[in-house]
Amino acid sequence: MAACEGCRSSAPVASEPGPDVGPPTARLYLVTDLAGALEPCGCTKDQLGGVDHFGAWVRQNGAGAPAAVVASAGPLFFMDPSLDTDRAEQDRAKAETIALVLKGLALAAFAPGVNDWADGTGGLVKLAGVSGAAAIVPTTGPGVPSPPFVTVSVRDVGPLKIGFVGYGQPGALAGGTGGAPLQMPQDAVKQGVDEAKRQGANVLVALAAVGRGEAKRIADAVPELTAVVVGSARSNGDGNTESPQGERVGNVLIAQAANHLQSVAVLDLYAREPLAPGQLVKFADGTGLELSRQREDVARRIDELHQKISAWERDRSVSASDLDARRHDLAKLEAEHDSLDRKAPPAKGSFLRYALKEIRDSLGKDPAIDAEMASYYKAINERNRVAFADRLPPQAAPDQAHYVGIDVCSSCHPDARQVWNTTRHTHAYATLSTQFKEFNLECVGCHVTGYDRPGGSTVAHVKGLEDVQCEVCHGPGSRHATNPADRTRIVASPAPSSCLDCHHPPHVEGFDAVAKMKDILGPGHGRPLKP
Repeated sequence: MAACEGCRSSAPVASEPGPDVGPPTARLYLVTDLAGALEPCGCTKDQLGGVDHFGAWVRQNGAGAPAAVVASAGPLFFMDPSLDTDRAEQDRAKAETIALVLKGLALAAFAPGVNDWADGTGGLVKLAGVSGAAAIVPTTGPGVPSPPFVTVSVRDVGPLKIGFVGYGQPGALAGGTGGAPLQMPQDAVKQGVDEAKRQGANVLVALAAVGRGEAKRIADAVPELTAVVVGSARSNGDGNTESPQGERVGNVLIAQAANHLQSVAVLDLYAREPLAPGQLVKFADGTGLELSRQREDVARRIDELHQKISAWERDRSVSASDLDARRHDLAKLEAEHDSLDRKAPPAKGSFLRYALKEIRDSLGKDPAIDAEMASYYKAINERNRVAFADRLPPQAAPDQAHYVGIDVCSSCHPDARQVWNTTRHTHAYATLSTQFKEFNLECVGCHVTGYDRPGGSTVAHVKGLEDVQCEVCHGPGSRHATNPADRTRIVASPAPSSCLDCHHPPHVEGFDAVAKMKDILGPGHGRPLKP
């Protein structure tokens, strides 16, 4: 996923949850199931996701949390467990861009999912090297894995020595993605804990690409852990998940964010006791995790209002006063959610605070990351332009309609053309070409007409079929053009569901196809002409 991913989540939180108790001793930004999501599509305002927005927020919080690192569990670099032939080079380049960005944000360790082995062992070794992070995997034979594959990584984060242990999918190390590892997740974590303590760790965090159920079993079996960060073993496609609220199994926090960087879990550790190498710090709950259900309800209402406000801002029938009232309601809900996070810390002893942070474009962009992303888009755009220069669309059969373009349609339907001229569909292709994305395989199909259809367009052959034209909804028009009286040769009245071929998560957040249909209709196009 490059320019089209990540829209939905839950549980927006304040950047600094809880009453002010000063900077945490250490902060962990926890990413789960990023799965190759570089940034969301730009179809709607303030969508969820984007490594540039995440980076901007991390940098903004630098003064409030000077000792901080990033860690990840679950698929990180690739959307699917295998590489598609056409998209392999693009996916490799995007994965390397993600690795570079995460290196700049101090990625300490990650537990890979099956997807991360899509480019083989050598590919994952390269990505881990670019990111500068350790890949936590179980032992699959005698001895321990060779770096960057390790069973434990102890990092100094401020005065704390944090031991990252856990269970990443062993993939090719276990003889392929279907291979059976020699260790069970609980055994791998226990072994990692023993080694981390031997190396002087005083905080233990498990990164587990095993799903939530297995993660809870790990927490139950290894009570010395401070937290288990939950990632999936594998993921497929661009479907989105929501972020469950934090909970505790005994004294072990279960931390999980939404996939595709829609949200990030933030774990703040406040150590108040003297620190000795190998002496584990016990953290009391300073968050109020028992309020998770109430937080979830308020978060859901906030998410719904975000979607509605985004739609109303483009709806000229909504008055400014009504829009201001809804923004006021949103501010009240966010304040209510913030208040649920403001639990007074324990009077004595160490404690932790946990929160989920939605990543939206309203957080801004980090210039360095933005430049890294722009470099990727420009390079892959030029690469695809050359690589697919000879790729032509399949030919239409003799009795099959092919695409003719909007100018042919307009010769008989000038009123419909005038309506189309007022829609955002008319400059769909320009939104790509101005950002060096017109040859991006993840974008172009929804910004042109007849993509990869018989007699239509391809990534490098779109002349006359740029933008979202009539035939995207009404079907190829050549047979209709030769016999306009025969309405069976065209889709005369497209169903709203046809919009969902492109307007679906993760491209669009909260898209109502029935309501949106009115935005592209007018007199002479779905509505009768005025007398």
